[in-house]
Amino acid sequence: MNPTAGPAPSGAARHHRVFLPILVALIALAWATLWAWTRSPYGRYLEHGDWTASGPAAFLCRVVPAGDVVVPLVLYAAAWILMTAAMMLPTTLPLFNAFDRLTAQRPDHARLLMLLALGYITVWGAFGLLAHAAHSAVLSLFASVPALAWHGWLIGAAIIALAGAFQFSRLKYQCLEKCRTPLSFVIEHWRGQAQAWHAFALGTLHGLFCVGCCWALMLLMFTLGTGSLGWMLLLAAAMAIEKNVRWGRRLSAPLGVALLSWAVVLVTTHA
Repeated sequence: MNPTAGPAPSGAARHHRVFLPILVALIALAWATLWAWTRSPYGRYLEHGDWTASGPAAFLCRVVPAGDVVVPLVLYAAAWILMTAAMMLPTTLPLFNAFDRLTAQRPDHARLLMLLALGYITVWGAFGLLAHAAHSAVLSLFASVPALAWHGWLIGAAIIALAGAFQFSRLKYQCLEKCRTPLSFVIEHWRGQAQAWHAFALGTLHGLFCVGCCWALMLLMFTLGTGSLGWMLLLAAAMAIEKNVRWGRRLSAPLGVALLSWAVVLVTTHA
């Protein structure tokens, strides 16, 4: 043993010196990448435009089998997962904090954390693909019916009203409660056997509760523009407060009232 070596860092010290800076750096990297993407020539890919009209995406669509379907889907999935990482990872800091402390002494600690994150992101990725499919179907319907095409604002008003109404639903509060008590959640569901699979399953299960809590607010990005960093930051802050701040649960109802009022203003303005 080296007599000059200091004592091994405690779990709490390692947590503050290593884990939190890495997670914060990953969140910052996701936001920085989104910022650079929105200002690049490929920023339109975040806005669900015609991804196959020109540029590298159009070339890939021509050379990849079934490229017209596969390439936009892959690009969209990458954009959605990046957006989810930027917006939702800050809301899950307590979950990763609890799991990090619980598994700190395991030799495969870092791998378990990555599998936890992978399970969480997988759920949000699946939700994003379903939301994208529904959004595309609605746009196709509006494009095929001229009367609806003249009233495209109805989509935005309906999504905003849905998000506002969901803020008062029982499902919202049941899922929010799971998200607000991550330590209890981890202790309840972590068995420590078949560690890799259970870490992924734990992230997946928590992701399901997170989607159940926040899906309606995330749908607002289809109305506000998925390339709008300002709205992303505002929604991410609202969801983080709801989940992580002691009085955050009291934010849900005023936010719902604000969204419903916004929907009424839109209908009144266009009617």
